[in-house]
Amino acid sequence: MSPFSVDVGGAAVAIPYRIHHDEPPADAESTLTTTQRLILHCLYSRHGEGLVRQRHLEQIVDSSHVWVAPFVVQLVGEYVLEILEAVQGGLPELDTPQSTYRLLYGAFIARNPSFFARTERRVVSYWSCYYRWRYPVFGTYPGCILMESLRDAAADHTGRPWPRHTPLGLADPARPS
Repeated sequence: MSPFSVDVGGAAVAIPYRIHHDEPPADAESTLTTTQRLILHCLYSRHGEGLVRQRHLEQIVDSSHVWVAPFVVQLVGEYVLEILEAVQGGLPELDTPQSTYRLLYGAFIARNPSFFARTERRVVSYWSCYYRWRYPVFGTYPGCILMESLRDAAADHTGRPWPRHTPLGLADPARPS
C-alpha cells in the first residue's frame, strides 16, 4: 500500500503504511541517539507483523514529540486489540484537560481532520468485524474509548465540537450500533 500523508506542525509528512524489513539487531539499536531510536520505533510501528508493531508502539506511545502522534493515531485505527490497550495504557493523561498529551493530540487531529475521520471509520469497521461479539456496545470497545478521548482533545483545541464519524459510544445495547 502507498504511504499516507499527514500534517505535522505545518509540514507534510509521508508515512509508510507497512514496512516488511527485519528488525535491526539490538546491538545496532544501542548505537543510535535517543531521537534516532524514537524514529526507528516509529517506523517499525508500521511493520506488517502485529507483535512487532506493538513492541515498537510501546517504545513511542508516551513520547511528547509532535511527530510521534501520527504513528500512534494510525495504530488506533488497526485491528489488534493489544495495540489499542497499549495506547490506552501509554496515554493515561489524554483525558486530562491541558495535559501535554491532550494538547499534542488535539492539535494533531485539528490539522488532520480527514486522517482522523478515516481512522474513526476503521475503528468501527474492525469493531464490527472482529470484536462486536466481545463488546456488543460500541462504547465499551477500547477503540471507541480512544476515539472519544481524541475527539474531545480536538474539540478542546478548536473550541468547538469535533465531527463524529462513528456511532454514538453509549448506544442502547438492545439496538444495533
